[in-house]
Amino acid sequence: WHPEEDIYWGSEKEWLDATKNRYDSDKERESLENPLAAVQMGLIYVNPEGVDGQPDPLRTAKDVRETFKRMAMNDEETVALTAGGHTVGKCHGNGKEENLGPEPEAADVEEQGLGWRNSGGKGMGRDTMSSGIEGAWTTNPTQWDNGYFYLLFNYDWELKKSPAGAWQWEPIDIKEEDKPVDVEDPSIRHNPIMTDADMAMIKDPEYRKISEKFYNNPDYFAEVFARAWFKLTHRDLGPKDRYLGADVPEEDLIWQDPIPKVDYSLSDSEVAELKKKLLDSGLTDYELLSTAWDSARTFRGSDYRGGANGARIRLAPQKDWHGNEPEKLQRVLSTLERVRSELDKPVSIADLIVLGGTAAVEKAVHKAGYHFTVPFTPGRGDATDEWTDAESFEPLEPLHDGYRNYLKKDYQVPAEELMLDRTQLMGLTAPEMTVLVGGLRVLGANYGESKHGVFTDRVGTLTNDFFVNLTDMENVWKKAGDHYEIRDRATDTVKWTANRIDLVFGSNSILRAYSELYAQDDNQEKFVKDFINAWVKVMDADRFDVKAA
Repeated sequence: WHPEEDIYWGSEKEWLDATKNRYDSDKERESLENPLAAVQMGLIYVNPEGVDGQPDPLRTAKDVRETFKRMAMNDEETVALTAGGHTVGKCHGNGKEENLGPEPEAADVEEQGLGWRNSGGKGMGRDTMSSGIEGAWTTNPTQWDNGYFYLLFNYDWELKKSPAGAWQWEPIDIKEEDKPVDVEDPSIRHNPIMTDADMAMIKDPEYRKISEKFYNNPDYFAEVFARAWFKLTHRDLGPKDRYLGADVPEEDLIWQDPIPKVDYSLSDSEVAELKKKLLDSGLTDYELLSTAWDSARTFRGSDYRGGANGARIRLAPQKDWHGNEPEKLQRVLSTLERVRSELDKPVSIADLIVLGGTAAVEKAVHKAGYHFTVPFTPGRGDATDEWTDAESFEPLEPLHDGYRNYLKKDYQVPAEELMLDRTQLMGLTAPEMTVLVGGLRVLGANYGESKHGVFTDRVGTLTNDFFVNLTDMENVWKKAGDHYEIRDRATDTVKWTANRIDLVFGSNSILRAYSELYAQDDNQEKFVKDFINAWVKVMDADRFDVKAA
């Protein structure tokens, strides 16, 4: 019932914390930390007064472009959404900021979750306070028209301060009939306003070209806005397979990440034969495991994008992502293409990628002495470049993956917090996270086959050795430069090495409880079964067709 605390909103601990910087370089606004999109925690998109509250439309345009790009919006969609969204409604800042009470989370219970009570008036109408900017963008803010562009292009604009002290742009010598009316008394008119982001729509050269086109062709503007609005409000619904009702568009839109349907089925015996072919293909267990995981780990429960279905790991930009080990990936994909060419059925590469990892897991299960079959459901399709919005996939790049002990670079937040963020995006629970990390470590699935966290002498066998050795009190941990060493408490000899990700499963009280559960002598079988279930959950996370059935 409480807000999710494992989502990474940024390194700030307070809203609009100016002491924390999300940029590698303040001058290079595209260096905004991935996967963030807002310029500061507490802002929806960008600062409406300008970068860091300093008006500069050209600089603000860079923030707008980067933020909307990370929402998979191009320049035309960005202008349409900005103009369309500001064609109706107004900003609220007709008062003093010091009159506002505590924010919703800090307000007393009688505020009923609303907060920001305005002690300077009745709190609505003329006395409404929110952004601090005051005024409507258009002459008729309760109807759809082309007034936004009319005002932008037909008047010169100057900087002024709102009653709350916020920077805003107002027109010079505007006609009385072009002013919007007062929210309470229609006989009174006020200046319209523009934010710094609005001014960017005519100051930035590319945005200006689009704005001029929309101004001269209102019908085209309405059509682009309608499509961009539909995209904005349906983006987190995922593929069209998840849509319900009579209003589902027949058109396949590229931002829905469409995937061709397959027309084959595989029997249990055919699946078993395929597993054997993949294990005998010359690919190592590491190559099969890591490729399947890398393909599936991109799934995001926040908007149902990514995942193994579609095999987009073989397309740009995923095929070149550092975390996917491009050279290894191309070797695996070439081998899978060869295997497919020798089959009687047109099995998709997406199915072969997942089945390869599944076969490697099953092999490790058998080596551990258990004869369980790891479930596999065929039916994935292969996306094409034409069906893939490559640019929109760039923000999905995994810059960290605690499951494979991968961290592209050091970040302001600890690696274990980043792992929690990826865990919640993938829809996994804390126990599932624990069993997957412990299993992937003993399977040797670390990025680049690193040995950190591989607490076993039986790499490739699905044992609970990771948890046994992590919690063994005959061992002691010591920091050694950028990693840690596990040493024998009696002899001080080094037995294994680890990263922070590995140690958190022993240091955090909740995760240690799960680790000790799996470390028990009589829980090896439970560990294996739980790992299989969690593995299948990751591999099938984007199989909406299967879940619907």
